[in-house]
Amino acid sequence: MATDTAVSTAEPRTGTDSPIRLAVILGSTRDGRFGPKVAGWFARRAALRSDMSVDVVDLAETPLPTALTHRPGPEERAALEAVTPRLDAADAFAVVTPEYNHSYPAALKNAIDWHYTQWQAKPVGFVSYGGISGGLRAVEHLRPVFAEVHAVTVRDTVSFHNAGGLFEPDGELKDPEGPDTATGVMLDQLVWWARALRTARTTHPYGT
Repeated sequence: MATDTAVSTAEPRTGTDSPIRLAVILGSTRDGRFGPKVAGWFARRAALRSDMSVDVVDLAETPLPTALTHRPGPEERAALEAVTPRLDAADAFAVVTPEYNHSYPAALKNAIDWHYTQWQAKPVGFVSYGGISGGLRAVEHLRPVFAEVHAVTVRDTVSFHNAGGLFEPDGELKDPEGPDTATGVMLDQLVWWARALRTARTTHPYGT
């Protein structure tokens, strides 16, 4: 059961051309994870754009409770306060996920389930990584989950197949041409949907 636990104090951005707020959610929390390298590269590329600002939400650095409850106690609320307002303020999301056993990490599902209105009528893009599949099966499992919380997932993704061999030690890609192109396409889609849905939410709040 999803729980709406916080209200953002961020001022809404309603101008058609004002930059969108992109929350990059790093879904892996395992020790020795590869995710920070992928998320760091993607966030740096996104931050180069003038039409968005970027906030990286690392679920390993902002751990959420694992037991869902309708009435969060003080410890649950303290944990949620590190994440919920940032999701609430976002106009769009980019979820960085590995593939674990043909699906996505439990910590990511937990973060989705703790929230509800924060996702509604907002676009979601996916950056996946893994072995030969590049994490694409995790992405396909995430699409219906985000549909259930009334988010809109964009078609194009960024995927890193056999990701361990693609990056330099400093976190840059050995051959960035293909990922750069895919990133540009996905971010263009996120910006279009984010602006359209932000205007719609402002003029006619979702669900009313």
